[in-house]
Amino acid sequence: MTDPLAEVVSLLRPRAVYSKVISGAGAWAVRYSAFGEPSFCTMLEGECVLAVDGQQPITLSAGDFVLMPFTPGFTMSGLEPAAPVFVDPRLAPAPVDDIRHGRREGPADVRMLGGYFAFDSPDASLLASLLPTLLHVRDVGRLSVLVQLVREESLDAKSGRDLVLERLVELLLIEALRSTPGEGAPPGLLRGLADARVSIALRHLHGDPAQPWTVAELAKKAALSRSAFFERFSRAVGLPPMEYLLAWRMAVAKDLLVRNDFGIAEVAERVGYGSASTFSTAFSRHVGQSPGRYARQH
Repeated sequence: MTDPLAEVVSLLRPRAVYSKVISGAGAWAVRYSAFGEPSFCTMLEGECVLAVDGQQPITLSAGDFVLMPFTPGFTMSGLEPAAPVFVDPRLAPAPVDDIRHGRREGPADVRMLGGYFAFDSPDASLLASLLPTLLHVRDVGRLSVLVQLVREESLDAKSGRDLVLERLVELLLIEALRSTPGEGAPPGLLRGLADARVSIALRHLHGDPAQPWTVAELAKKAALSRSAFFERFSRAVGLPPMEYLLAWRMAVAKDLLVRNDFGIAEVAERVGYGSASTFSTAFSRHVGQSPGRYARQH
């Protein structure tokens, strides 16, 4: 059966952009304004404190991995109190060398490998909204290996570099997401997939978005009453079933239109609309412009 998590990551089309070794010593703190792009960090040695806007501060230790799919503002600091230095990642040029915070001389108290990448999907904001603001995973060796591979590949100029980086970042995302317990996650895809009944419905929606699904049919697949399914799906995913289906159909449609491999009638058929005109009306209402204009602009 279709894997919704793999589909969402594939549709996001992540690509590697930047990675650096970051270290700190003594008293240090840095405050980053909201970035909006995905960022990641794997701890190599030592400890530091990460305080993400809207989240409880967490202490990161060697072996920890952090992913923020749509990076909000955050502060990172050493264990000693310090006034944070403000950085706007959208304005500051990417450093050429590795980054050092706090005391410049002597050995570092903490070292990490951090970086960011980009989503090439035209619907990245919608898809990223299905993911948690912050993923914190402890002692998953595969993630550290993948981050190191991203680092090494980004520094090399070998043939096929961009394709290798794309695949590595996809693997990094999937590994991080599936290593995160979904039961306690905020409403979204991970929490929905962690619910055995809701997961069945999600897999059917993603497996055949062209099917004329109704809440009653999905409830039957999930072996729940219509009302119980509606409430359970909405609570887990953060959207009612039909609203989620519409959003997913439009995300798939946008991807197909941007590829420019299909005409509007074929796109309409692939996402569950009986005619190009019906699809165009729904797409225009949802996106704010016609499918043809959207395809031309992207």
